Amino acid sequence: MIDERTLTTALSILLALPVVNLHQIDLDAKLLEAMDEEFARANLVVPVAEDGDTVIVACAEPRNELQVQLAEHLGRPVRLEIASASDIRWALDSNYRAIADVGSLVEAFKVVEESRRRGPEIIPTELISDDAPIVQVVDRILTQAMRDRASDVHIEPSDDVVRVRFRIDGALSEVLQLPASIGPGLVSRIKIMADMNIVERRRPQDGQLTVTIDDKEVDVRVSTVATIMGEKCVLRILDKTRSLLRLADLGMPSDTHHAYSKLVRAPFGMVLCAGPTGSGKTTTLYATVSEIGNEAMNVMTIEDPVEYVFPMINQIQTNDTAGLTFATGLKSILRQDPDVILVGEVRDVETTRVAVQSALTGHFVISSMHATDSVAALHRLLDMGIESFLVASSVLAVVGQRLLRRICVSCKATYSPTDEEILFYEESGGEPKDVFYHGAGCNYCSHTGYQDRIGIYELLVMSPEIRRLIVGWATQEELRTLAVKQGMRTLRQEALNLVAQDVTTISEVIRSVYTL
Repeated sequence: MIDERTLTTALSILLALPVVNLHQIDLDAKLLEAMDEEFARANLVVPVAEDGDTVIVACAEPRNELQVQLAEHLGRPVRLEIASASDIRWALDSNYRAIADVGSLVEAFKVVEESRRRGPEIIPTELISDDAPIVQVVDRILTQAMRDRASDVHIEPSDDVVRVRFRIDGALSEVLQLPASIGPGLVSRIKIMADMNIVERRRPQDGQLTVTIDDKEVDVRVSTVATIMGEKCVLRILDKTRSLLRLADLGMPSDTHHAYSKLVRAPFGMVLCAGPTGSGKTTTLYATVSEIGNEAMNVMTIEDPVEYVFPMINQIQTNDTAGLTFATGLKSILRQDPDVILVGEVRDVETTRVAVQSALTGHFVISSMHATDSVAALHRLLDMGIESFLVASSVLAVVGQRLLRRICVSCKATYSPTDEEILFYEESGGEPKDVFYHGAGCNYCSHTGYQDRIGIYELLVMSPEIRRLIVGWATQEELRTLAVKQGMRTLRQEALNLVAQDVTTISEVIRSVYTL
């Protein structure tokens, strides 16, 4: 009934202890070393600073016994201050880096590697044994990725090093450089975990694995490809415990949300979510299904892979080796008396044709598609060979979307945009504005100036006039012009509205949606 910050403030008044803002201070590395990480996590405490011989410790639930325990653990007098539990967890994840001691593990790996003289077709024990250095390096990389909220991990070989990069809030940043010799072992360990062929190093491979990190079960999709420097590996992290967003939480403006909510309650037809990889299409699809699914409906999905499990919904995972593809799965779904069908992605002609026919024969179909925006998605359907009159009569609406990084609330400050940014803002039709904000960079956002993301959406509703244009094979420009005339706000307009509301920056808009 109250939020965490209100509770923290109330405890502070009740116990006459000050509140500490962990986002605004740099923690002392020596104090962090003095406190055992397991002890800190078990008791939700973090050492903040020194005051003479006394250590100031932030905790979520102050107790006299805890103060005694801390004094014994640190061997010094302790003074307690209060911070919220989520802030303490963030501080622990940010300061106790899982990859901190990777250097010593790499040295141990080198020693083992030099002593080993066996053929590559034999699986070495150091790729299987839990306490082997290479196994621990992979575990630490995955743990750190989860703590940093990374969506993807890139392991990239080059001439003399292997780079490890995390994609956080849509932007890649380097977190580790490992010696080149560890690269093949690293990829082989991941392949073993994902049940892939470790001998085959030339063909691209895909796999999936499930690991438990910080008591959370996490699904990881694995993709490997051979580059001229060796095998590159990308891991997509899917956190099953993360709460699913509702439609109202996606960031759609109220009028777009209202129109979309009405459209997805149609008894038949097709609604498409369009955007590039990582633009939040799956999140939108899941939010839609959770909104419209109820006991009176048979909702069925076919996905690759099933990212989140819903109660009350029948979910099918594709399995190419068993002959269960999107197209064959979709045909079998039609014999299961469905009301709503979610197709993870329409990526080939056969799947698209079955999906269109399903929409025309009285089923409601929602799916995602790789396209730059809503208008481009319609042309992709035509390009796949679907007849224009079928596209016009089956598609109800297309949602084009992107994700923009939000300005970090902890270090939000005024700044002066460059002349090019101001010119872009004004030429694109941004609201007149004198004061602009950005993130100055702080501990909370890892000095990026951004924290978390928000969606921008353009909703193209298929009006009779747009249907006529599609049947006549109109150009993308003609379709977009008519849609804007009929009230559609483009991705660029929506993005600039967020700049006007100080949610994001002009440079972030240029990075994500400049060409649209």
